[in-house]
Amino acid sequence: MSKRTQIASCVLGALALGNASIVSADQLQDLQNEEAKIHKAAAQSQEKINNLFEQSQEMLAEYRNVIDSTESLKVYNDYLANLVADQQRGIDSLQRQIDSIDETRQNIVPLMFNMIDSLEEFIKLDIPINIEERTARVQRLRDVMSNSSVTVAERFRVVLEAYQTENEYGSKIETYAGTIEDSGQQVSVDFFNLGRTALLALSKDQKSAWAWDNDSRSYQKLGDEYLNSIIQAVRMAQGLVPEDLIKLPIKAAE
Repeated sequence: MSKRTQIASCVLGALALGNASIVSADQLQDLQNEEAKIHKAAAQSQEKINNLFEQSQEMLAEYRNVIDSTESLKVYNDYLANLVADQQRGIDSLQRQIDSIDETRQNIVPLMFNMIDSLEEFIKLDIPINIEERTARVQRLRDVMSNSSVTVAERFRVVLEAYQTENEYGSKIETYAGTIEDSGQQVSVDFFNLGRTALLALSKDQKSAWAWDNDSRSYQKLGDEYLNSIIQAVRMAQGLVPEDLIKLPIKAAE
């Protein structure tokens, strides 16, 4: 080859090598850029994963709280349900009582009339302790029963109160003033009753004494041997002397 040909070949070879170096550098840069993008994408993906994990943990905690709250609400709801059921039973009971009020009134009014009649008959057969007061009490009961402004409950209360008062006569020791008939004459006396065991009368001049005989429904005059004891009994009932043993004419039980 001539020198000119050799020089041309060298120039062409150098140009070829230069172009190859330029191509390799561009590819390397592209690879580096792609790698950077991959790293960046991986970092972003990891960040998303971390965020999703944190969210999942928060959701898990919230879920557990919801479960706990649900259990608590269930227990509380069961408690309220029992209360409501108990209140409903009370309401049902009250309603039944309300429904039966009219029937109760219909039954209790005849009962009260029977009680008053029985009380009046008992007073007539009983020893005449405070007989005027007791007879007047029965009449007041009848007046109450015919008074439309008095409720059924109040009427029943008054009737029971009268029975309670009658019951107390059986345990009272008391004295009070009054009159009895003796030989066709009215005599002023001080009555003394030892419950329903004995009813005695002492004249105001303390010279005569009588005892009630329930069989004959009359006062029987006592002998002088009882006079001092009856005077003492009246004084004891009046609170003038202390209570003590006394001799009284008491009819023995048969």
